[in-house]
Amino acid sequence: MSRVGKVPVKILQGVKVEIKDGKIKVEGPKGKLSHELALGVSAKVDNGAILVSCDTKTVGNASSLHGLTRTLVHNMVHGVHTGFTRELDIVGVGYRASVKGSVLSMTLGFSHPVDYELPAGITAKVENNTHIVLNGADKILIGMVAAKIRSFKEPEPYQGKGIKYMDEHIIRKQGKAAGAK
Repeated sequence: MSRVGKVPVKILQGVKVEIKDGKIKVEGPKGKLSHELALGVSAKVDNGAILVSCDTKTVGNASSLHGLTRTLVHNMVHGVHTGFTRELDIVGVGYRASVKGSVLSMTLGFSHPVDYELPAGITAKVENNTHIVLNGADKILIGMVAAKIRSFKEPEPYQGKGIKYMDEHIIRKQGKAAGAK
């Protein structure tokens, strides 16, 4: 039995939860999310909390998905109530970004600007032309969008140019020694 899976998920104020036919739907001020429960994993609402349980007798891998499902449900409840944020920094001379509607346009040293259409449910804000703040209700989608934006110009180890997560530390390399005898 999973230690994480046993912990109930508290339903926050303003969040509505509906569990029907193996699918959980969560709705709140920041949006709507849904997740299909794995075979052998079930959830129920009890006393203002969501309890996730697994049936290991009929499905062998249900116990391995018990804690994962509870964490996903917790992230859904937190996301529709508070939301998630991911921040990226752009490092490099002439590198910058701007938002035009739902398109993030970046100048990254290529011969053309890189335009990225943000998926539905994700908003971006650019501060000081080099700091990108992504907001949304779905934690998984926020992480995927941040990874995709970072992949356009990953930070290189010699000068540190590129797009990096705000809390990421780039290990710098020495470079060539000029005139060593």
